[in-house]
Amino acid sequence: MAATASSTSASSAHDANDLPPLTRDLAFPKSDIRVHLKDHYNAKVYTSGSPVKGEVTIVTKRDVRFDLIQIVLIGNTKASFDGMSFPQEITHTFLKMVMPVPESTYPLPKVLETGETYTIPFNFVIPSQLTINACNHKRLSDQLQDHHVLLPPSMGGGWEKDDMAPRMARVEYSIKARVLRETISSTGPRPENTTVRRTRIMEGTHNIQVLPSTPEEPPLNITPKDRLYTMSKSKTLRKSFILSTKLGKITAEAHQPSAAVISADGNSLVSRPSMRVSLTFDPENPSNITSPPQITGVSGKLTAHTFFSSGTISHFPNLGEQWNTPYVTDRRGQFFTSVSLPPVSSIPEAPWTQKMRNQRRDSGYSTESSSSPAAKEKQKSPVYFTSTVDIPITLPTDKKTFVPTFHGCIASRVYTLSLSLNITTPSDKKKKSNGGTRVNLTVPLQIAVEQPRSQGLAAGLELPTFEEAQADEHLRPRVLQVMSEEMREEVERGRRNRDSWGGTGSQPVSGQSTGSSWETTGPDGLPEYGGDVTGQSQEQSNEQEDRLPGYGEVGESGRWRRVVADAA
Repeated sequence: MAATASSTSASSAHDANDLPPLTRDLAFPKSDIRVHLKDHYNAKVYTSGSPVKGEVTIVTKRDVRFDLIQIVLIGNTKASFDGMSFPQEITHTFLKMVMPVPESTYPLPKVLETGETYTIPFNFVIPSQLTINACNHKRLSDQLQDHHVLLPPSMGGGWEKDDMAPRMARVEYSIKARVLRETISSTGPRPENTTVRRTRIMEGTHNIQVLPSTPEEPPLNITPKDRLYTMSKSKTLRKSFILSTKLGKITAEAHQPSAAVISADGNSLVSRPSMRVSLTFDPENPSNITSPPQITGVSGKLTAHTFFSSGTISHFPNLGEQWNTPYVTDRRGQFFTSVSLPPVSSIPEAPWTQKMRNQRRDSGYSTESSSSPAAKEKQKSPVYFTSTVDIPITLPTDKKTFVPTFHGCIASRVYTLSLSLNITTPSDKKKKSNGGTRVNLTVPLQIAVEQPRSQGLAAGLELPTFEEAQADEHLRPRVLQVMSEEMREEVERGRRNRDSWGGTGSQPVSGQSTGSSWETTGPDGLPEYGGDVTGQSQEQSNEQEDRLPGYGEVGESGRWRRVVADAA
């Protein structure tokens, strides 16, 4: 119908203006190739182990000769930079899963006929991690190498809510269907002189959003060189104004919180972390302090830091000072944006503990002046107070999409949690604040994605077969356990029987044959490994002698052979 209408309008234009008809669309009609996903919708999020099923439909408007149909799941990381003359974009392909299309499904001859509809099903599974070949860069530490082979999340587009990513750094996943034609060229008689060039005749793409499940990482080793974080801060407390009476010094030290675990679809917070803050108050004059200060307000924000580079990121960009090194060959970029955290509704009261400071007794002789740092250290109050408070953390998942923390080959995403503590000293009489100050702390916060329940089955962790169970039982390590009370009674009964035969519990009996084994006893009168336990049943003897590998002997077949003693 569309072709007929186009032809009619072209004929009308020809009659009016005496121009040749527009026949370009009819001479080269556009073919159609599309990727359809099963049970898919725009807001759907795939995670590790999620199946990606669907079919590719091809409809041609003319006969198309082809050699190969390719369906691939591709993951790309892209970093772009603004240049003087033209922008530069770097693409790193970290994932390429090709679904083989059997030759038997191709039409013979390999020609897509006009008007025919060809359907090719496909089935992918989102992997939990990449192969080793996904990152073959050199000069990487083992820890960073492990991060580079983890699946990064989708970032920089496609989310319904803002993922706080810049346009210069993107991570994309897509299903691509391609119709290829091969051209063989040869420069010599040898096979290595033959090259095959593939030309894309048709291509269809369908992007998907991926949030892979990520494990919780151990806490970072923060040093003074890591300027991105402020783990400890000290402030002076005064009554009201800057020049007013000094009350003392408050020191707040933050502990790294556990990871904030979000759901597999990224819409809710599964595990709500809390940040522990240790407070230390050094009063200027303990006699004037009726009660230590308290935390009366907490406000916070979460900052997303995105690092991207034109070359391989060979170190953790959030640690140390190497990222801001001016003399590097690679082009680097850093983008950060913040979101305010929901206010803390209830602040737990921090109970204070009074402690005494260890001081050396003055001998009466001193070579230090009263203004020296050592002398000021001695003038500190002998009393100080300590306290610990846990501050709950909530992420606004209804406003933002929090992609998990990751470190890729050319892009990384980390988060910092900044808390501002309003610390005041309450008045003894008016029960009001005499003054206060704010202490700002910045700590690392890892965001992880929960592991879906169906991931175990998707990863092939279903129930094993009987053959696999027998093999696992053979390779299962043996555990030596403490002897039960019933077993002790049996051993004691056997020792009494041996004593009644004329032997003593403290003297070993060697060379006394009992049929299939030799009966030997240790210094404590208990049978050694390989000895006979008189009075036991055969089943109990087998259970006792079922030892750890290494204590037994290796038989002719190379398998571990159990040493079993016959019952007397």
